[in-house]
Amino acid sequence: MMLCRFSVIAHNRRYGYRPSKTYRVSYTHTPRLTFRHQQQQDCRDAEPGAGRESQQRALAHTWACIVRRTSIPDVLRTNVSVVGESMIGDLGITEVHLGMIFSAFALGYALFQIPGGILGDNIGSRRALAIIAAGWAVLTMFTAMVPGTDYLSVGGIVGLLLVLRFLVGVTHAPVFPVTTGGTIANWFPTGGWGLPVGLSSTGLTLGAAATAPLLVWLMEMFGWRGALLVTAPSALLLAAVWWWYVRDYPRDHRSVSTNEQALIDAGRPPPEYERVSGAWKIAIKNRDVLLLAGSYFCTNYVFYLFFNWFFFYLVSVRGFSAADAGLLTSAQWIIGAVGATAGGFICDRLTRRYGLRWGPRWLAIPSLVLCAMFLVLGATSGNMILTVVFLCICFGCTQLTEAAYWATTMAVSGRHASAATGILNTGGNVVGFAGGMMVPLIASVWGWTVSVSTGAVFALVAALLWLLIRGDRQMMHTNGA
Repeated sequence: MMLCRFSVIAHNRRYGYRPSKTYRVSYTHTPRLTFRHQQQQDCRDAEPGAGRESQQRALAHTWACIVRRTSIPDVLRTNVSVVGESMIGDLGITEVHLGMIFSAFALGYALFQIPGGILGDNIGSRRALAIIAAGWAVLTMFTAMVPGTDYLSVGGIVGLLLVLRFLVGVTHAPVFPVTTGGTIANWFPTGGWGLPVGLSSTGLTLGAAATAPLLVWLMEMFGWRGALLVTAPSALLLAAVWWWYVRDYPRDHRSVSTNEQALIDAGRPPPEYERVSGAWKIAIKNRDVLLLAGSYFCTNYVFYLFFNWFFFYLVSVRGFSAADAGLLTSAQWIIGAVGATAGGFICDRLTRRYGLRWGPRWLAIPSLVLCAMFLVLGATSGNMILTVVFLCICFGCTQLTEAAYWATTMAVSGRHASAATGILNTGGNVVGFAGGMMVPLIASVWGWTVSVSTGAVFALVAALLWLLIRGDRQMMHTNGA
């Protein structure tokens, strides 16, 4: 997500932010006339040449960079789920072993969300992502070079893969806390984070949609080891480009003018005012951060229901062929991408109109209620086509909420968004480890209709928690720091 000066100009002009001389954020209802007048003033203050054509180029450039930043990691973290069947035959492992290997990634990913956010706070998002991206490449190559039974026992092979996949989870854990809580929070004004966050989630879903066909094609040409080796260098390319172009703060980028910097910093304290050590300790005690993490836990129960079991459910329970189920799974992720982008746009619009307390609520609560409704309709429908339609819409509703969760957490935590979003994403991914075992257990006792429908209960609980969340209450002020 390389945010050039033009992307900031275009985004800020569009949302019409007004610099403030106070350090405390104010979210009162500003008349629309004020925004229009300020937008005209922003255009007069901006440097010559940053006109309509530059804005359009900037938005297209920002879109492409954000999608690349999230789609490449998703290809490299889900690759083993695609090549897993080939690994079973080549390495002599079983499906149970493969399930353990999948869980090792989820465990590392969940446990290192908070440390990943702390890493971003301490060394900056530019350095952090460059380091971890290089780690993705190395670990992917090591996975491709795992020896077969000629050199290791099956137990040794499984143990080595468990360690490697755990480390892959560890190195992927900081991605969203560092880039969303770091780069987006620093480069876009308060209240204008929804769309960039939505585009980040869009990149993730598009990467997931492309992973299966890409790796299947590479496996046909080079085998599963070759497929991993071919995709590994993409992480090194991402690390190099990110290090070359991105800076932690706009003031450090040579292309950002004083006027642009004023727009970005409008309404929030300077770094030296808010920066304190041990921010994660403050964040983990903050009521709103914990409520957001709890609600995100419930929402992502539904996400992981699809992530882990949608393909299996379509084939084994609903009777679709593997080929049709693969296409429908890709369609699910594409609908999720549309939902994530739309959610980012809607979140910013609602935040401008209703403020940070009610704006995100008006997006998250209806989306989660619809998610619960369509999940039950899909689970209970006797029509195969309607089942797929309802379930895909349900997944799209989960992605509509992404921008609300991340933008609200960034608003609450201020300059320490990396640490706070690490806590948010910990809550959202611990459920992937626990829910992965809970879903088949419920299905074995009460059947798949009940098992899938349990997600509706989690979605409704997530919606209720939003009534207690206040995005306009900053972490530092509420904790007396």
